[in-house]
Amino acid sequence: MLYAVICRDKPGHLQTRLDTRAAHLAYIEATGIVKMAGPFLEGGQMCGSLVILETDSLEAAQAWAAGDPYAAAGLFESVSVTEWKKVIG
Repeated sequence: MLYAVICRDKPGHLQTRLDTRAAHLAYIEATGIVKMAGPFLEGGQMCGSLVILETDSLEAAQAWAAGDPYAAAGLFESVSVTEWKKVIG
């Protein structure tokens, strides 16, 4: 199943994102369940994340989101994990 992890950064936390980005990308690579991902932008600056996971359950997707180094660094104001269906692309 596919799950969308939608994260919004806390205002003023761009430096936290930049400081943690290498660990976040390493986590994506190491876990092997990310199908696509990228940051949300406002005015050209990163302000959140969209990550599409392929995993067996909502609980596994939520556990992945909780283990993200960005989450551990306190970057996010909000995180939503929901089942997602690919239609185009």
